[in-house]
Amino acid sequence: MKTGLNHHAAVFGLGWGDEGKGKLVDLLCPSFDEVVRFNGGANAGHTVWVNGEKFALHLLPTGVLHAHCQAVLGPGVVVDPIRLIAEIDGLSQRGIELGDRLRISDRAHLVLAYHKIEDRLSEGSAGDENRIGTTAQGIGPCYADKMRRNSAVRFTDLLHDPSLEERLARIADRRRGVLRAMYGDDGALEIDTVIADVRSARNRLAGFVCDTTEYLHAAVAAGRRVLFEGANGLLLDIDHGTYPFVTSSSTGPHGIGSGAGIPSSAVHFVIGAVKAYATRVGAGPFVTELRDEIGDRIRRQGNEFGTTTGRPRRCGWFDVVLCRYAARIAAPTDIALLHLDTLSGFEKVGICTAYRIDGQTVFLPPADARRLERAEPVLEYLPGWFGNLRNVRRFEDLPDSARNYVHRLEQLIGVSISIVGVGPDRTEILVRGPMGSLLRT
Repeated sequence: MKTGLNHHAAVFGLGWGDEGKGKLVDLLCPSFDEVVRFNGGANAGHTVWVNGEKFALHLLPTGVLHAHCQAVLGPGVVVDPIRLIAEIDGLSQRGIELGDRLRISDRAHLVLAYHKIEDRLSEGSAGDENRIGTTAQGIGPCYADKMRRNSAVRFTDLLHDPSLEERLARIADRRRGVLRAMYGDDGALEIDTVIADVRSARNRLAGFVCDTTEYLHAAVAAGRRVLFEGANGLLLDIDHGTYPFVTSSSTGPHGIGSGAGIPSSAVHFVIGAVKAYATRVGAGPFVTELRDEIGDRIRRQGNEFGTTTGRPRRCGWFDVVLCRYAARIAAPTDIALLHLDTLSGFEKVGICTAYRIDGQTVFLPPADARRLERAEPVLEYLPGWFGNLRNVRRFEDLPDSARNYVHRLEQLIGVSISIVGVGPDRTEILVRGPMGSLLRT
């Protein structure tokens, strides 16, 4: 199963999510023993196609699709126990049994009913200009409770706090009052429902709960290879993303230390995933967005609809300004450029190389989302390509203009594009350079 040295790897997104991280992790799984989620929650949606069959994973690491892999939810993940149970049961109905292949950190926090209600009410009460575009999965309110501390619930509480249900009743009662005061509505929050959900979590998930940090350190010491699966994308990072239109966690490799308990310096291959064009779900500035027939065509050809929400994704030309910025922060060793096939059939394809903001040309995104909203793209156009790329298996066999497009992006970003995706299936991938030692297609 293993190839070469006991190298560890991380896959994360260089965009606003939906880059194809799940497919990459699935491709890498045969060479790894542990697959670890270290951030986010059920707001993530990783889609994997296996022999024409679609799997959409939200909380479970993609490694669950591989019988030899152990799947780990680290302390940085916020876990909706009801969604997780449903996901486990859904896989079981399709013949995939986890057995003892799942481990949940006893330090991970639970997303409960009142978190999701608060998320929905908060977004619903915001004006059009103030909506974040949240998936309403309770992620932000749960992370807020984590920071408030006295209203947080962790998996260790399921196992070791005999007064948990009484404490939950008090928390839920207070939250109901807060929701009424803030939004004039408590979202029909029922304390009994919260307690019932926690009981279900204890009954169904307690056997998976352990100290995953200690488990992973022991795995590393034993020579097992670890693959870290990032959720969301770096442009949604709480500190480095297009704030405030971001998620509530650290989405890049810098989140591995806090979110999994393994130092990021232990990771040898850092693979940044990005599409051959740009997409975004929900609100927020999008400099290269195409609000025309071209954008609609990219959406149709790329099947750009959210895995978690089903919402149509906004589409636009590749944004080098943002991608180069994300790459500087995350320092990927390699880039995976996916959905190259989606751009087949266009006479020309655009690349944004700079912004024009208030009469100035800039090459870095501003921190102020209002300034970014005013930015106009400086576009460079390259000749397009035609034909179905899904049967291509060597980079050299791509149309000349498709290869030139990849080379130009590689030159502008300054990082090697070692993986090129030419279709949704796990086999529809081209590998360049030493990355082949990690991939078994």
